Amino acid sequence: MQMKTKVAALATITAVSIALSPTSVASGLHSTSSSALRTPPKAAEPPAVEPQYRLHLHHLHTGEDLDIVYRVGNTYLPGALEELNHFLRDHRTQDVRDYDPREFDVLHELMTSLHRPNGVIDIVCGYRTPWSNNFLRTRGPSTGVAEHSQHMLAKAIDIRVPGVSTIKLRNAALALHAGGVGFYPVSQFVHVDVGPVRQWQYR
Repeated sequence: MQMKTKVAALATITAVSIALSPTSVASGLHSTSSSALRTPPKAAEPPAVEPQYRLHLHHLHTGEDLDIVYRVGNTYLPGALEELNHFLRDHRTQDVRDYDPREFDVLHELMTSLHRPNGVIDIVCGYRTPWSNNFLRTRGPSTGVAEHSQHMLAKAIDIRVPGVSTIKLRNAALALHAGGVGFYPVSQFVHVDVGPVRQWQYR
């Protein structure tokens, strides 16, 4: 009788041990983990592509060309601004001044409005030192050069766009309402600056 009791007890203990074995528990956990891994991950959002602002410039006095991205999204690129400042230096004295970067935005918007985003802008005049500005003013009784020109503040550029008439260029610049616009039909260029909004014509 005692032997039968011991055998029954041993069978009960073995059954319980098998039911609660570490292998069984781990197997259950592994099953849950595998199910979680089979769930497809959420697709990552693609990074937003910020627009690039590019200018194609040709300097009529130095013969230099510059094709440059000066801004990405809302960020101006310091190295590109340095190149532009040097490119637009006073070609008489070689002096360089930091341009107001809004002037480059005006050029970019102007070319976009003319549907020539990759077109070349001819630079007639960029930065002028006070000496250069005075030199131009004294070349004749009436030169059209302002005594307190925005060129001396590195806020103005005189331009032409090959293939675009001067009057069309002037009208496109006026439509931006971004600053001063001067029309020089005889010399065939347009002055654009980021000073006060105004306009004028010189002969």
